[in-house]
Amino acid sequence: MGNLCKQLVILLVVGFLGTSWTGVLKAQSKSQTYREAYRPQYHFSPAQNWMNDPNGLVYHDGEYHLFYQYNPFGNTWGHMSWGHAVSTDLVHWKHLPVALKEEDGVMIFSGSAILDKYNTSGFGSKENPAMVAIYTGNYTNKPLQDQRIAYSLDNGRSWSKYKGNPVVEEGLENFRDPKVFWHESSHQWVMVTVLATQYKVRFYGSKNLKDWKELSEFGPAGGTEGVWECPDLFRLPVNGDSTDTKWVLQVDLNPGGPFGGSGAQYFIGEFDGEKFVQDPATEGETRWVDYGKDFYAVQSYNNIPPDDGRRIWLGWMNNWQYAQEIPTHPWRSAMTIPRSLELRSFNDGIFLTQQPVRELQTLRGKHYQTGRQSIGDSLDLLSKADVKSKTIEIKARFKLKDGQNFGFKLARGLDEETIVGYDAIKNKLYVDRRNSGESSFNKDFAGIYKAPLAPQEGIISMHIFLDKSSIEVLGNDGRVVLTNRIFPSDGNTGLSLFAKGGAAELLSLDVWQLHSIWSSQKNKMD
Repeated sequence: MGNLCKQLVILLVVGFLGTSWTGVLKAQSKSQTYREAYRPQYHFSPAQNWMNDPNGLVYHDGEYHLFYQYNPFGNTWGHMSWGHAVSTDLVHWKHLPVALKEEDGVMIFSGSAILDKYNTSGFGSKENPAMVAIYTGNYTNKPLQDQRIAYSLDNGRSWSKYKGNPVVEEGLENFRDPKVFWHESSHQWVMVTVLATQYKVRFYGSKNLKDWKELSEFGPAGGTEGVWECPDLFRLPVNGDSTDTKWVLQVDLNPGGPFGGSGAQYFIGEFDGEKFVQDPATEGETRWVDYGKDFYAVQSYNNIPPDDGRRIWLGWMNNWQYAQEIPTHPWRSAMTIPRSLELRSFNDGIFLTQQPVRELQTLRGKHYQTGRQSIGDSLDLLSKADVKSKTIEIKARFKLKDGQNFGFKLARGLDEETIVGYDAIKNKLYVDRRNSGESSFNKDFAGIYKAPLAPQEGIISMHIFLDKSSIEVLGNDGRVVLTNRIFPSDGNTGLSLFAKGGAAELLSLDVWQLHSIWSSQKNKMD
């Protein structure tokens, strides 16, 4: 769930008992402009109040569901419940009322959701299968967490909590974040949880979602600082070959990320329905999902149709070092863009790669394109491209020459800029946000964040998504990713290329202005 130290303040919130859920939902239903300072225009953000982990990602009946950790009563962490939004295309989102509410001294921490197509639980029927949420119950009056379920028979619009809760209890304080999926070959539901302070993943199995037995444990392994959280487990083909597959186990840790604070790591191996075994070639490594400061609590979608076949996930775009201090109002936090996942072979092994989902291309507007040319000290693109670098997508390919450092300067103003560059001496892709704008809210915000990236046949590619207060950079077709928040001044729209220590050769460049997802009435509150 993330940073349980925050629990110390939640019971002191003034006026909680005097605030009704009806009043909260009515306040949420007001039309939003979505034009506030720093408001993302094509990333999901709540209309108001605090949000963290994505939860319950599931597809059903033409809709992608996004549940998320939510405080209905304020703009900082507390009173954890599940907010709810749906989308038909993973891009345009429609807000719905709070789905699962904090009640009876139990907050609704992170978890997942499934569609019970075989009606194993008996909550629905084969004609109308239940959507079942599996979540951590966190007690507000004692240090205890357990796993619980709730179900919906109207595609997530209303929920009933199971009267037999909790379904898994171990008497532990830090036992959370169940990810559940159907494992076909063992014909059972598998629950992946973490023993957060023991750096272990624990697996459970069930035939009916109500009665669970412990299967095995994995860990400690990889990064073991802070606590482990928000696990996920899924199978992916290697190089697109459906006959050659491996399992990916994703585990978050906080603190202990690659540059401090929150981070996400993954392991590659085999899973037989009972035990996960890491590939020996990857043992002793820490594989980072994202090298930026602001990527956490990622979760993948369940029940995506077989004719689609993608494994898609999204994460929380924030860092617990400063999550409650970022300068946004009346909401706080956003999600990353949805990304599709692959396993690909490289000279140094098999690695997880990420790509923006193809649906994002529907947001593309004004387009600027150029071909091969040499880049010297600086090349101003704004006058040529006629695009403003506040909500844009960039795809660029560079061929290494004598330039030691090259890339882009974005969201530029008089004395502000964010740099996305490649260090050809150290073979590292980086984001420099030291002069990106507002950063005084926390000492851990400003910095340079780097990812190891070797050229492929002498070429470096960059795929960049800039959205007012965030920047996501995918290097060499998603081999590495860096996700970072930025808070530039409102007039910062400058965009340029640069090279230092010699020239760089630009092979191709595409820049698109991206439209806002909040411009349509269909995306407003119900």
